[in-house]
Amino acid sequence: MRRILAVDDDKDILEVLQFILEDSGYKVDTLTDGRLLMETIHNKHPDLILLDIMLGNLDGRELCQALKKEAGTHNIPVIMISASHNVGSSLNQENGPNDFIEKPFDINVLLNSIKRHLTTTAAA
Repeated sequence: MRRILAVDDDKDILEVLQFILEDSGYKVDTLTDGRLLMETIHNKHPDLILLDIMLGNLDGRELCQALKKEAGTHNIPVIMISASHNVGSSLNQENGPNDFIEKPFDINVLLNSIKRHLTTTAAA
């Protein structure tokens, strides 16, 4: 079973994501504090990360860049999610996210993006 780590400071969004993703057959871990991201990744070993941009005082884009620069995490697909930012232009930048989904997100768009990136990772 593929494992997804969902990171958002909004617990309601995390509950919805967890319900949708578990219903779709994924193992889901949630995190509300971006400062614990690296520790959680090393403990849970997610296959994919859903990462909000606005995480209280942290910027998810900076966390994504840090993940993509580190040898142990650079291959983990990161899908950024946000209601207030569009990072689509940064998708092809070095150390940028693998995908971006705008909130409120369409469930099918989210699931298709996850499936596509997990399939790509498995093929690599």
